[in-house]
Amino acid sequence: MNLSKLATLRADTGNPVRAGLIGAGKFGSMFLAQVPHIAGLEVTAIADLDVDRARSVCAAVGWDVACIDATAFVEDGTALAARDDVDVVIEATGNPRAGITHARAAMAAGKHVVMVNVEADVLAGPVLAREAAQAGLVYSMAYGDQPALVAEMVDWARATGFHVAAAGKGTKYLPSYHAVTPDDVWAHYGLSPEDAAKAGMNPQMFNSFLDGTKSAIEMAAIANACGLDVPESGLAFPPCGVDDLAHVLRPRAVGGQLDHSGMAEVVSSLERDGRPVFRDLRWGVYVVLEAQTDYAAACFAQYGLPTDDTGRYAAMYKPFHLIGMELSISVLSAALRGEATGAPRACRATVVAVAKRDLKAGEVLDGEGGYTVWGRAAPAASAGEALPIGLAHGVALTRDVPAGAVISQSDVVLQDDPVLALYRQSLALRG
Repeated sequence: MNLSKLATLRADTGNPVRAGLIGAGKFGSMFLAQVPHIAGLEVTAIADLDVDRARSVCAAVGWDVACIDATAFVEDGTALAARDDVDVVIEATGNPRAGITHARAAMAAGKHVVMVNVEADVLAGPVLAREAAQAGLVYSMAYGDQPALVAEMVDWARATGFHVAAAGKGTKYLPSYHAVTPDDVWAHYGLSPEDAAKAGMNPQMFNSFLDGTKSAIEMAAIANACGLDVPESGLAFPPCGVDDLAHVLRPRAVGGQLDHSGMAEVVSSLERDGRPVFRDLRWGVYVVLEAQTDYAAACFAQYGLPTDDTGRYAAMYKPFHLIGMELSISVLSAALRGEATGAPRACRATVVAVAKRDLKAGEVLDGEGGYTVWGRAAPAASAGEALPIGLAHGVALTRDVPAGAVISQSDVVLQDDPVLALYRQSLALRG
């Protein structure tokens, strides 16, 4: 509980933690908004393909002219990673290939890595985390994003002696959302395309949250960091409010909806008929605990935890997350404690590409949140030669694929792809 104190000591000695940010999008912008108010932390360099836009972002979030002028703005993330005035590299591009390249460049230069880019983490995180550890560096999930917050809750539960039955987050979900494309995404958010465009909102990015892909990516990251499993048939997204977490997210053998204990799952804020769930967890995260003894179960009841009907399963939850505004926790933890705020320990899960509609040979896949595929969580042990969603972008199909089918690596033209080789290496790290 002394992270702020450690950072203040660095400020008092004129030796602040120096961060370099790659990608000044929404997540990065929210982080930048907080930096001027955190003693002992500075952003010395920002890399973005649009340098002028990055400068404008800094002004928009409240940076003064002197702070902007003191910051280096570059286009090349690899060049940022090599800078002598950067201690921690934050990768926030959202592009899995770029994320892997930047993380390796940072580690080669002796820098800690905070991986906001969950797409890159699910594609190659176990390998990157192992490489960082071998180099004496920190590779970390991004605090404020849901996977790191869940990892913290799981760690807390285990450190206090509870078995983790389930962990995950909430979202807005209906089965029909898997087929939504960027053309019709805004109606589901209650926005017009014009209003979304004025706000600078990317329809493909927002669609990845709606069509289930982002949820699959985040649950795979949680599974890999926490040693949990994902369902064999993909996430079930059961409708569930906070009062029912302990009842729904327990094994089927005791009346719940999980294949077994120890799973990552997402709960929906909508009933299957579209009605809102009572006291939903759309913006939050949760962990379901299992008491190891009758005494512990009795304590659940005595201290007001919502439990299932057996009294042995109880839920803890956090109703909100502030994404980039909480990111400094990861940066400071890496630099001052040498600790990650969650990191993949092994490859327990991946995310495979599923056809949104009937696809024809020769069509080029457009990746996460697009028109052609959505991502489904899958156990690493059974993923086989399925095409990971992180590689389902800009590649052409070699055969027709029916709607709902998992696309195979042999169904697309990948040639000698080094990232595919790294993914396969990561997939083998089962732990």
